[in-house]
Amino acid sequence: MSQFDVLTVGNAIVDIISRCDDQFLIDNGITKSAMNLIDAERAERLYGMMGPAVEASGGSAGNTAAGIANFGGKAAYFGKVSEDQLGEIFTHDIRAQGVHFETRPLGSQPPTARSMIFVTEDGERSMNTYLGACVEFGPEDVEPEVVAKSKVTYFEGYLWDPPRAKQAILDCARISHEAGQEMSMTLSDSFCVGRYRAEFLELMRSGTVDIVFANEQEALSLYETDSFAEALDRIAKDCKLAAVTMGDQGAVIVKNDQRIRVPATKVETVVDTTGAGDLFASGFLFGYTNGRSLEDCGHLGCYAAGVVIQQIGPRPMMSLQKGAAAISLI
Repeated sequence: MSQFDVLTVGNAIVDIISRCDDQFLIDNGITKSAMNLIDAERAERLYGMMGPAVEASGGSAGNTAAGIANFGGKAAYFGKVSEDQLGEIFTHDIRAQGVHFETRPLGSQPPTARSMIFVTEDGERSMNTYLGACVEFGPEDVEPEVVAKSKVTYFEGYLWDPPRAKQAILDCARISHEAGQEMSMTLSDSFCVGRYRAEFLELMRSGTVDIVFANEQEALSLYETDSFAEALDRIAKDCKLAAVTMGDQGAVIVKNDQRIRVPATKVETVVDTTGAGDLFASGFLFGYTNGRSLEDCGHLGCYAAGVVIQQIGPRPMMSLQKGAAAISLI
């Protein structure tokens, strides 16, 4: 019997979110709308230059786990923090959402990861991430019984950066499949795809990964093509199921010859796109692990993404379960 709907595995990060203009990004060599990996020195420098900021627990897979729990699903999470202030914030926040989180923390060094996120006037976010304790996540942090009892184990492509995490993910995939469960990943970022294209394709083609999440840019990058239709055709051949988001154009669910298009949820104002893809995955996987149709899963994903982009921070401040029920999505 499954104890959890979804186990997510990722970099445990506290987001520090501030507003800026495009010139600030240019002046400081920050790639807009991307996740830029930085070292401790640059993290301190950028933090010192930030305006008023909001601290919020984040990390792509952590956001997805929190979203699933917010929908009323049963979620678990693996990720590494240190025994410091940010680590305590992260641990409190994810457990307060009702997510199972028992990964053993490090001592004090390296410190808990943090991401300085600069949000421009168009709502786009540019992330500057110091991985800190995340690089210490490894096979010893895998809880085999949790993996085996999770219908889907989902990991973020960003986790492919820390070297020891790769073996942990492969261990999760083996345990999951041996228990008759499924494995899923998000491509995370087009720059991440550029770093690991061959490895990501091998994960899909080997059957290590069953379900893939991507946005349009990541799908195009994965197959090095300018044709979205071609990218969809190729991803359909490489994995059992894919969900590809297209911003305000919604999403398309791809399974064999099926192309299920789902419109974006209408929003009043885009405040901050941080967490949009993470919350799309939470809605989709909540539906998927609770027996909903692929179209319904897409609608749940678009709804969750639409909620989170109307606020600052990557985790919804309202009940997704109540909001979705109010519009008859669940």
